[in-house]
Amino acid sequence: MPDITLDENTAATPDAAHPPEGVSRRGFIVQAALGAAGVCYAGAVAYPVYRYLAAPAQQAAELAAVKEVKIPEDKMPAPGTALMFRFGSRPTMLIHHKDGTMVCLTAVCTHLGCTVQYQPEQDHIHCACHGGTYDAHTGANISGPPPKPLQRFNVERANGEVLITRV
Repeated sequence: MPDITLDENTAATPDAAHPPEGVSRRGFIVQAALGAAGVCYAGAVAYPVYRYLAAPAQQAAELAAVKEVKIPEDKMPAPGTALMFRFGSRPTMLIHHKDGTMVCLTAVCTHLGCTVQYQPEQDHIHCACHGGTYDAHTGANISGPPPKPLQRFNVERANGEVLITRV
């Protein structure tokens, strides 16, 4: 058998100074996990920012798209009660007063945007978030922090249904 001499470039054992090319399985898994965590973190930060910036434009478009809402007479609230429904993307209430008159107002508090509720016992609209109250006949702000009245809608009865349109 011939003698084989090994020089430095053809050493049989791997040298610590020159690691093998490529990434080990453990290194790949660590890098993939860090990459996935980074993508999740970026998504968790970016999604709320996107919703915050896109929401007003989306709500305005949805509200502008709806011109009127028709409510059949059989769905109309009894005297002294209110019916909650959506006018576009906004919660809205149709109040049927005991004297037979009807008023339609947005159900979004003008203070911080909480949903308001009709309280027939006191005959006013109440916001539970900060104690604001509104007049149930006009939507005017009576007390509490709300800075302006509730938005009003036109209400018309015709052909067995109630037609609600923007003022």
